[in-house]
Amino acid sequence: MDVEEINESLRDAGPVSVIRWALELAKTPVLTTNFRPYEAAILHAVTQQQSDVPVIWCDTGYNTRRTYEHAVRTIAGLNLNIDVFVPEYSVGYRDVLMGIPHHDSDLHKEFTRQVKLEPFHRAMAKYSPDVWFTNIRKDQTEFRSGLDIVSETQDGILRVSPFFNWNDDQLQQYLEEHGLESEENYFDPTKVLENRECGLHTQ
Repeated sequence: MDVEEINESLRDAGPVSVIRWALELAKTPVLTTNFRPYEAAILHAVTQQQSDVPVIWCDTGYNTRRTYEHAVRTIAGLNLNIDVFVPEYSVGYRDVLMGIPHHDSDLHKEFTRQVKLEPFHRAMAKYSPDVWFTNIRKDQTEFRSGLDIVSETQDGILRVSPFFNWNDDQLQQYLEEHGLESEENYFDPTKVLENRECGLHTQ
């Protein structure tokens, strides 16, 4: 599959057209979410096209109360086919061993593996997707700016980012048009800084 050619053909397509293209191709699609700001946009856009797409939530256990409340409302409001994956160890147990390590700490890599990567790989092993919908955008990090609407992971999964070229204002407008809410009080313990990668997309 020529990913560069695919991206060229989708360059002027809107998110819904991208999603429809991917779903026609997919046999085992999945959609991942962390319920961070603007996530309701992709959750709505994908499930409006195929309501039973498995939605994977790798819950680190460190989300704020507001994020969990937002997640509950969004899951119910969109009737998501949600599957929650949590770390093998509890937050309480991990707090005793390492707390939340600084991103320069030697412990940070192991912390990230425990709370993000291991649950994510367990989820992917369960579903063996051929298409993975995600809400990454080009202006989020330097690494993501080098990706595109469609990219291929090292495992050969087609990663599809329908809103890749959208900015915050466009996403906010989408939420308002469809009566969706955003969650601004989001906390990712593996990133600390907004422009850092947590590792899911660099693997």
